[in-house]
Parts: sequence; C-alpha cells; structure tokens
Amino acid sequence: MDKDKSLREHVLSQLRGGQAHLTFDQAVANFPQKLRSQKVRNLPHTAWQILEHIRIAQWDILEFSRDATHVSPEWPSGYWPKTAAPPSRTAWNASVTSFQQDLRAMAQFVEDSATDLFARIPHGTGQTILREALLVADHNAYHIGQLVLIRRLLNAWKD
Repeated sequence: MDKDKSLREHVLSQLRGGQAHLTFDQAVANFPQKLRSQKVRNLPHTAWQILEHIRIAQWDILEFSRDATHVSPEWPSGYWPKTAAPPSRTAWNASVTSFQQDLRAMAQFVEDSATDLFARIPHGTGQTILREALLVADHNAYHIGQLVLIRRLLNAWKD
C-alpha cells in the first residue's frame, strides 16, 4: 500500500470514529427528546448546545477548507446556540443531518486523490487539508465524549 493511500485511510478512520472513540451516530442515537435541553449540574452546556457547537465548528472548518470567500462566525458567540433547548421540534434532527452531511463532505475531500493533503490552503495562514481534517476529528471526538457523558449523567446511556 502506498503511503498516500495509507495516510488517507488513517485520517478517514479518525474522521468517522469507531476506533478508540464512539461514532457520532452512536452518541446521538435515540437521545431522549426531553433530555436534549436538560442541564447537568456542574456542566456548562446542554446536549443541544454541544450538538450545535460541533455542527457549527465542523461546518466552519469544512467551508474554510474549500471556499476562499467563506467568512467564519464571530468567536465564541457564533459557535454556540443562543438557547439551551432546540428552538423547534425538528431542530435536533436537522442539526444531526447537517452534521452528518458535512462530515461526509470532509471525508470525501480527504478521500479524493486529487486533494493534496499537505498543500497550504491558499487563503489560509499555513493550514493544510490534513491539518483541518485532523482538527475536525479531534474536535468532534472531544465533544462526542461530552454528549455521552451527559447521557450517562442523565441515566440515558446503556453500555
């Protein structure tokens, strides 16, 4: 196996989860609707806030990676939802679907052999697609762990 293909497979494995971490889909599967806005003592965010945060952050990284005209949200307010609860009955599922679509898009970007993983992104300040893909994987894994922790503390997780 050539090194480029091997590297791409490793990065894709990290993006998709399932190695040392749970996948996003496992963390959000059957998340009880009544608990999505439940605050856990001594934790700063609800599950809804974390879900929206990782969706927004991943979207921003993806768009920065592929669109020179992309403007990132203001930090930190633009990366967190304004409310502790989903604003509608459909918002949770819409956020999950959007996250999944953007994750697939980042994976396709990495998978494409025409993508030079090591080339500097022309409109960046030294970032590469490899760096951005690893940032997505790392950031997602951190917050997916938080979603599972919240579920455990709310007695909504079965091992």
